[in-house]
Amino acid sequence: MAGRGSGASIRGKVTTKLDPRAFAELIASRRIAAVTGTNGKTTTTHFLAAAVRAGLDDDGTEVVTNADGANLHHGIVSALGEAPQAPVAILETDERVVADTVRLGHPEILVLLNFSRDQLDRNHELTFLGRDWRAALAAAGPDGPMVIANSSDPLIVWVCQRARAVVWVDTKPRWTADSTLCPNCGGVLIHEATSWHCPDCPLRQPEADWWVDGEEAVSRKGDRHHLDLQVPGHFNLTNATCALAAAVEMGISPDDALAGMHTVASPAGRYATTVISGTEVRLLLSKNPAGWTESLPLTSSDPLVLAIDAVAADGKDVSWLWDVDYEQLVGRTVICTGPRALDLAVRLSYAGVEHVVIEDLAEALESPLLAGRWDKDHPIDVLSTYTPFQKLRRLGGLA
Repeated sequence: MAGRGSGASIRGKVTTKLDPRAFAELIASRRIAAVTGTNGKTTTTHFLAAAVRAGLDDDGTEVVTNADGANLHHGIVSALGEAPQAPVAILETDERVVADTVRLGHPEILVLLNFSRDQLDRNHELTFLGRDWRAALAAAGPDGPMVIANSSDPLIVWVCQRARAVVWVDTKPRWTADSTLCPNCGGVLIHEATSWHCPDCPLRQPEADWWVDGEEAVSRKGDRHHLDLQVPGHFNLTNATCALAAAVEMGISPDDALAGMHTVASPAGRYATTVISGTEVRLLLSKNPAGWTESLPLTSSDPLVLAIDAVAADGKDVSWLWDVDYEQLVGRTVICTGPRALDLAVRLSYAGVEHVVIEDLAEALESPLLAGRWDKDHPIDVLSTYTPFQKLRRLGGLA
């Protein structure tokens, strides 16, 4: 009613205030698949929810999910409270909520996508989060979840040493700068073309059960499945492969799962095309160096709009800007916008990228620089951090 968002978090906050046991009560006695990781969890949750709904021929009563991305305790309570009788829950889970989800929800499936520096003032060192996940899986013992895990991430592999059972997915990421040291012994990891290992202890990349080959998800059994997706990028092919592996473990046929995933077009506004301030735009979200490394190559418009903020939801530390390869934008013009546009402008100056600063989002999309530079088949790409992205969704009528 206030026009400040979806209402998911405040609804869950009120529910939890009325009943402090709401999270534990609402998450119990369901078939749960939880999806977590620094990057990709919203899209992967959408993929998995669509796959399971297709497999169960769900009429809207069997599967509940927190599709708007509210993934802390309050957001999960809000989603589950909307469908208290739904027997299946596909939950996007914030990294800090994983341990409680495993302990209280006893999930059937836990999808672990990746670890990357993100919101440094909130999450601090990645190893501390990994330690909590590892302890939760150890405590779950033989009743723990089947884990669908990224074999390319050393910290994820270390976490999964305490899991009951693991299905490994090789994601072949571009970004490896957050996996320099071995989480097991502290040695310097060796990254090779197709794998990684620690020279000082037994930790190494496990043999994959699933991987991506071109636009196909391939299983170790030799099965090949064409990934007919409506969202771009190699990283989304790997997200879809993780979702497919999870759906198969839940008893969904690959054909049904793939048909469901094909329906996912713009999860929570990502990759959506809309009109803002008279300009046709395509919205992309990236929150950290790993995300920007994957997303920047997807952009093609000139000018390109980059929106930056640094409030709590974005992470207040913007030092990560210096880890992103903005040099690849040389030869294009960038419009820097958002409350921290000047920080980005300094970084682009050092990268030798031509740019202008227009801090107001709406004004940036009215810039004369964009006149005649787009059409419906070639919208202006707008890549932003979390808070500007949500404002852009509202400006474009998508939220």
